[in-house]
Amino acid sequence: MEVFDIAIIGAGPIGLACGIEVKKAGLSHVILDKGCLVNSIYNYPHNMTFFSTSDRLEIGNVPFISHNPKPTRPEALEYYRRVTSSWNLNVRLYEKVNDVDNSAEKKVISTSKGSYQVNNIIIATGFYDLPFLLNVPGEDLNKVKHYYEEPHPYFGMKIAVVGAANSAVDVALETYRKGAKEVTMVVREPEISEKVKYWVKPDMDNRIKEGTIKAYFNSSITQINEHDIAVTTPDGTISIENDFVLAMTGYQPDFSFLKSCGIHIGNDEFRTPDYDPETQETNVPGFFLAGVICGGLKTNKWFIENSRVHAEVIVAEIQRRK
Repeated sequence: MEVFDIAIIGAGPIGLACGIEVKKAGLSHVILDKGCLVNSIYNYPHNMTFFSTSDRLEIGNVPFISHNPKPTRPEALEYYRRVTSSWNLNVRLYEKVNDVDNSAEKKVISTSKGSYQVNNIIIATGFYDLPFLLNVPGEDLNKVKHYYEEPHPYFGMKIAVVGAANSAVDVALETYRKGAKEVTMVVREPEISEKVKYWVKPDMDNRIKEGTIKAYFNSSITQINEHDIAVTTPDGTISIENDFVLAMTGYQPDFSFLKSCGIHIGNDEFRTPDYDPETQETNVPGFFLAGVICGGLKTNKWFIENSRVHAEVIVAEIQRRK
């Protein structure tokens, strides 16, 4: 069993930032992730552009040079690979955490590849692994996708896009412009979200107005079949011929893992985990939260640019106690 001062669960940008602060403090560390490096960014659409400028995504004083006003997914992947190598971070990828034993003075983490004994644990797992499901018959069909990579597979196909926020709008516009035979949006709300990027929303509104993208508002899919979908609208239930359903309904943190560690989850509408914002420590001594996981279901509260400081706060608190 390997022994470290700190284990960091999650090798996203904030998990890497925590690893950097731990190294700067002269403490030993291991970073564990069940997927690849910055797994969430890797699963973003291939052509995605960040909202933020590159300087606001920097960690560890490593410059992020982009050839665009706002960096792209490939640039971000290259940058975080370079950060990991530059700081020689101890990252263990494709290693899922199965259990955390907090019964003794030192915590024991059991993974798919081994065990680790640590003094403190930082959880920086983000929220991109668990999509919100439609919970309708047929959702398990191969035609239903909760992640979107690129438009090419949908050329010449009839597409239904579920959702009204940025991801859904981007998917609808891109598949439409890359040759989807028909793009239909199914939206529970009465209109496209006001939070959609200001330079994109007029484009979406105009495509709906002219009818090139069909939109059903105050509506929901109630059943998915191999060749069609049933959609309940204000005017009744209709059947729409369909080849693929792209459910851009958002994602949620792994609350079950937090609970298994003994961390309390709030009863508020966002299911906010119990932690002290002054130290980032949870109700379980020695367990800290960093990054977007701190917001629970309010996944638009914390981003890379405003949660990088969590790493400094946590390591400063651990050093103070030592």
